[in-house]
Amino acid sequence: MSDPNPTVDPQPDILFEDDWIIAANKPAGLLVHPSWIAPARTPNLVCQLRDLYPGEKIHTVHRLDRATSGVILFARSKEVAHALQTAFSERLVEKRYLCVTRGWPEEQGVIDYPLKPIHDRIADAHSDPDKPAQEAVSSYRRLGCVELPIPVGRYPAARYSLVEVCPKTGRKHQIRRHMKHIFHPLVGDTKHGEGRHNRLFREHLGVHRLLLMATEISFTHPETAEIVRIVAPVSDEVDELFSRFGWSGLYPTRRNVELGGTNFA
Repeated sequence: MSDPNPTVDPQPDILFEDDWIIAANKPAGLLVHPSWIAPARTPNLVCQLRDLYPGEKIHTVHRLDRATSGVILFARSKEVAHALQTAFSERLVEKRYLCVTRGWPEEQGVIDYPLKPIHDRIADAHSDPDKPAQEAVSSYRRLGCVELPIPVGRYPAARYSLVEVCPKTGRKHQIRRHMKHIFHPLVGDTKHGEGRHNRLFREHLGVHRLLLMATEISFTHPETAEIVRIVAPVSDEVDELFSRFGWSGLYPTRRNVELGGTNFA
């Protein structure tokens, strides 16, 4: 039976808005839009935005996984949505993510590893399951390391890293699959990660989420031609965890928007 007194959805955290674009800071666990994977009336960001901007048609420009937090763009017209989607497809949008990985990867590197499309069981029921792998490229940079005196398997201590990843392509679960490919899966990833490390974070650190955050996006504004750079802060929960690991100063804790310039590419 459904709850006769459902909890009122919180107002979305707006990072930037003008007459054409809205950028929101999506919390982990919130759907971007209604989905067949969740029951009806499950809270989602598009519905929250439509409540905040009554009478407007809010257009989804790109996606973030439900488990991922951070900055995401929406358009206030079909024309602007199309222009931004074209910029994404032509790789004219720069995105930066932060994640926590198992182990200590190299200080920096580029992962050039094609990925086969992931099809949703219902939404992509008619897709070709034998479609070949598509180009997928991600660059990464290790920002910090920590060793916890907690045994995992045959190891007496557990090692983790704070990693910045810039995907050059936009394949589904690209960062999660690429980091797994180089044997440094993301903490909290129940699909591509490692259960022993996910349990360690739940049981010893009280962290129950995927540690993947979209912290920055830069693009050319389709109407003003200005360069727009939007930075999303990590949540209080993540800030507290990272501070315990000695990573203060390596990640954004304040929102920031920069406008200016006309030569972004």
